[in-house]
Amino acid sequence: MENPSLAGLTPSELEEILSPLPRFRVMQIYSWIMRGACGFDQMTDIPKSLRNDLKNRFSFFSGSIVICNDDRADSKKSDAKKIALLLKDSLKTESVLLNDGKTRFTACLSVQAGCQAGCVFCKTGSLGFKRNLTSSEIVEQFLHLQIMRLETTERKTDDSHIIENIVLMGMGEPLLNLENLRKAVSVFTDPKGLNISRRRITLSTCGICAGLSDIAEKGPFVRLALSLTTADENLRRKLMPISKTNPLEKIKEAIIRFQQNGGGRVTLEIPLLGRINTRERDAILTAEFAKGMDCVINIIPWNPVPGLNFENKPLIEPEKKEIEEFIKMLEGNGLKTVKRLGKGRSVMGACGQLGA
Repeated sequence: MENPSLAGLTPSELEEILSPLPRFRVMQIYSWIMRGACGFDQMTDIPKSLRNDLKNRFSFFSGSIVICNDDRADSKKSDAKKIALLLKDSLKTESVLLNDGKTRFTACLSVQAGCQAGCVFCKTGSLGFKRNLTSSEIVEQFLHLQIMRLETTERKTDDSHIIENIVLMGMGEPLLNLENLRKAVSVFTDPKGLNISRRRITLSTCGICAGLSDIAEKGPFVRLALSLTTADENLRRKLMPISKTNPLEKIKEAIIRFQQNGGGRVTLEIPLLGRINTRERDAILTAEFAKGMDCVINIIPWNPVPGLNFENKPLIEPEKKEIEEFIKMLEGNGLKTVKRLGKGRSVMGACGQLGA
């Protein structure tokens, strides 16, 4: 029988599994895990006898890194690293560490093994759905990326080595794993642990009406990004099959409630697919959809994945002129746009490439 793992658990879960250890010892262990320890031996303020007992009774992590890719050979200068975690049931999930080229680091985390959405332009969507990740498996991805970050830099007093942003934009649909997502966010934001601000956590969704309505009422009120792709309902249903039961009208209603109840500005993400969703009609319908919302449009030129097709034709990247003209049309309709850089493409770690 496998020893239970401790990394990624909430303080209350740790208290329960480590009973009858006193709470102060439990919080010492919790603090070490959150600070980037990678094993019990590093917990130097805990008696050696207890450390040995912990090693005999528990695993530190439930998963292990089986693949680690860097964008460039010099990992200290790389703008992206991708890891694949082998989970305890032999499934794999991927996570990415992104660097803005200065001191800001972002962890892109997965919430499912595979995905239920089936978006035709996303590699993960082509894999099918395996299972939801537990909250500890979501948090554990962050901890592995944090350890990797600490191992490739000198620790500095200004904390510039710490990962300060989280995007739940990896494999899977967050709003179809809402219970575990909420618990993971509680660990990320715990003042006694990682203490990451909710405003530095972004949840990206295909637009699950029931889930959007749920978080609009109960939170978490993190940053929200909608993978819009197109506001042409018929085209969207072809590109994103899950949208057949999640119409844009209901999605918009839920997003507006989310904003009214405490959520901030929403990002509308548009992965641009060459010669598919870059028409004037797409720009006009996007502007109509955006009315009444505090939002910004995030333009993401499609990151290539071999073998993905739409209507029996291979998907292609949009041309530079095509991108520029679409952005001009959006801005001409009064929309604020931001073009996202394709970080991580060479390790197949950019948007839509996980699982490749």
